[in-house]
Amino acid sequence: MAASVTSAANAGAKRISDPRVDDLVRAGRVRVGLFPSFLYTKDPVTGELRGVGLEVARALAARLGIEALPVECPSPPQVVECLKAGACDVAFLGIDPSRIAEVGFSPPLMEVDFTYLVPAGLPIRSVADADRPGVRIAVVRNHAMELVLSRILKQAEMVRADTPDGTFDLLRTGHADVQTGVRPALLEYSTQLPGSRVMTDRYGFNRVAMVVRKDQAGRLAYISEFIEEAKASGAVQGAIERAGSRGIQVAPQGNPNARK
Repeated sequence: MAASVTSAANAGAKRISDPRVDDLVRAGRVRVGLFPSFLYTKDPVTGELRGVGLEVARALAARLGIEALPVECPSPPQVVECLKAGACDVAFLGIDPSRIAEVGFSPPLMEVDFTYLVPAGLPIRSVADADRPGVRIAVVRNHAMELVLSRILKQAEMVRADTPDGTFDLLRTGHADVQTGVRPALLEYSTQLPGSRVMTDRYGFNRVAMVVRKDQAGRLAYISEFIEEAKASGAVQGAIERAGSRGIQVAPQGNPNARK
């Protein structure tokens, strides 16, 4: 579902001329696929959207002289389908080998740790402590956190939900012993669970990139240039700070994904 949240300043901005993104400029908008995460949140009362993903999307729209139109998707697989169906122009996803065949990835713009939220009284002091028989780890189905965890987990059991809030509900209601996720989200959830702890170490990390449809090489090249410039100029760091996000770092310059 599209949410009409745009940058008013873009309305009077000078539009660029670049054949790689002329279709977006002609449309006067860029539709940006987002799923609930540190990328964006919605105020339950006002419906206002905010987050680092939105900040970066608005920076891209300002560069093009057009508006940013967030398109809310329930999960990463729906983001991919949104792109394939032509309902999104660009989107954000964690870089994972399983997705490279489906969409075109820009260089990563930020990275976040995958770690655990542990409730009070549970004798788990590190990520390694959680991988033992009988431990149930709540994870978001089809998210990069699950894809990474499935490759390294040996003894603990994964229990799945469709959203980060769903995994927190599994933990809160005793249907999971540990919640996995990205550090920014877990830090927020920890404030709702007295005595809980976010592990200081990590079992992996999520590099987040902008993505386009696989057949849009020109658009991808333009987006990739934008990302590298935004990292170098401090624009990505500024977006993280304006969003008030904790536990997110700007990704290093370059595109390790290009060497896969």
